[in-house]
Amino acid sequence: MRIVKLLGDLIMNTKITAAVASAALVLGATTANAGIIIPAGEWTIDINGNVNTYVTMHSADDSNTITGGTTPTEDATGEGDSQSINTGLLPAWLGFTGTTRQNDLDVSFTISMQPNVSENNVMGDSGDIVAWRQAFLTFGDASWGTVKMGKDIGIFSKNAILSDMTLLGVGAIQSPRSGGNFTGGGIGTGYIYPAWKGQVSYTSPNMNGFQFTVGVTNPNQSADATHQATNQDRLGLEAALDFSFENGKIWTSGASYEVDCGTGCSYDATAIDLGINFNLGNLGLTAYAYTADGAGTTFFHANAHNSGSERESDGGYVQATYVIPSGTKLGVSYGVSNLDKAGGEADSALVDENNRLTVGAYHPLTKHLNLVAEFNKMESESHNGLKNEADSVSLGAILFF
Repeated sequence: MRIVKLLGDLIMNTKITAAVASAALVLGATTANAGIIIPAGEWTIDINGNVNTYVTMHSADDSNTITGGTTPTEDATGEGDSQSINTGLLPAWLGFTGTTRQNDLDVSFTISMQPNVSENNVMGDSGDIVAWRQAFLTFGDASWGTVKMGKDIGIFSKNAILSDMTLLGVGAIQSPRSGGNFTGGGIGTGYIYPAWKGQVSYTSPNMNGFQFTVGVTNPNQSADATHQATNQDRLGLEAALDFSFENGKIWTSGASYEVDCGTGCSYDATAIDLGINFNLGNLGLTAYAYTADGAGTTFFHANAHNSGSERESDGGYVQATYVIPSGTKLGVSYGVSNLDKAGGEADSALVDENNRLTVGAYHPLTKHLNLVAEFNKMESESHNGLKNEADSVSLGAILFF
């Protein structure tokens, strides 16, 4: 099976040497189990979120234009070094969740916003760097499951990003400027971004470790540099199956869309993944792989086809984390995303591979506050041999509440 082979290739052929993998390892700065709990009549309100800020130094070595490349390049003046103050892969977050029990149903709502901690506006107060990623309701019961309706993170590849150690840090930098709402993390260098989608989904109760989610999702539109906007002809179908055990978790998820890309242009987009987390004492290991047809790379539908002819893509990441006696978690992660040419397509500046190596340290200064240090090495290569390389170092902190 292709996806199993991908996992094997990542584990056996990763560019991370055994010496590095055994010496530096990470995730898991301390996080809060719940936010600020406020009883309010029949409701319980949970105010939760985080604030994170990182000072990042970037160094880009090249200026090649690679369509779909995730590695930052030199600017128009040929300058490759830059600095920024920004959030990391996880933006600053303020969420409100209300829960209640009515008519033998557990009922809840969640609304959240994600402001940035910096921007490039000369006045520094444009006020437009705010995302609204969640607005959904749920109802259900432990005996039969839960229905979700509204905007939340997508089902396919959700576990990939939630298992990524750079969620507490920065990861790959796709733009070295301040003012973005999030950085790249491992997006496009190991997994496709699950995105935030309107959805109606059902999650089963936990059945001796097994749990599944199925749903229809909003047909988000996308446009790339060479094709018209893609419009999905029907609601997306996404599903996930998880099995949790004492020392970890195994999961798989998939997605299916039908896409109309203009007059006489249409194709099917499908994707499937497989991942595992395993923890043994202070050591944590993660392996993940995906394969897709017509789904593109980095973001779903981006550079996914050539005039309706699907491009295949695949990738994944391997990650190791270790807690040293001081409580600091050290970690190393290597991820890669590949995009094939469509049948009969000539070599071009279309991205062939994006990859990333991350080494980090995450220290719990308090129960809720973690200090973070990361080094990231990024590389993009096109089908016609162009290459961009860049490095970054990030220092900062993330506070959960």
